[in-house]
Amino acid sequence: MRTFASVDELAAAVGETLGPGPWQRIEQSRVDLFADATDDHQWIHLDPERAAAGPYGGTIAHGFLTLSLLPALVGRLYRVRGVRMGVNYGLNRVRFPAPLRVGSAVRAVATIAEVSPVDGGVQLVTASTVECDAGGKPVCVAETVSRLYAGPAES
Repeated sequence: MRTFASVDELAAAVGETLGPGPWQRIEQSRVDLFADATDDHQWIHLDPERAAAGPYGGTIAHGFLTLSLLPALVGRLYRVRGVRMGVNYGLNRVRFPAPLRVGSAVRAVATIAEVSPVDGGVQLVTASTVECDAGGKPVCVAETVSRLYAGPAES
């Protein structure tokens, strides 16, 4: 875990790659809960028997589930002191180059692509790659945009 002393130190680290972080296993129960939360009940995600005969040899996680893990996966790579709040501001680009088989583990690598001032804080653009323990292509590549607001941390 890299700790930046301030947003100024974060800005000075543009171009720096952080990680990889620790592995996190993706179980079927998580995929099932995500399907219920999003009403996306496609068989490729939920029916292990049918999916075993499908194109990936088993169930796969939703791409948006993989994407939704980015805050937690990247959050294990760094923190910035003096930030009272961070918010997801959006995405510039997202791709899912390979499926994420249920039972696999993922981890993130992130590059600080840009830090620019905004009212009350900074806007951070991070180029993140989610790797799978099965190897091969990444399961997600995303350029995320966050806003970090300075001030005393909230309890």
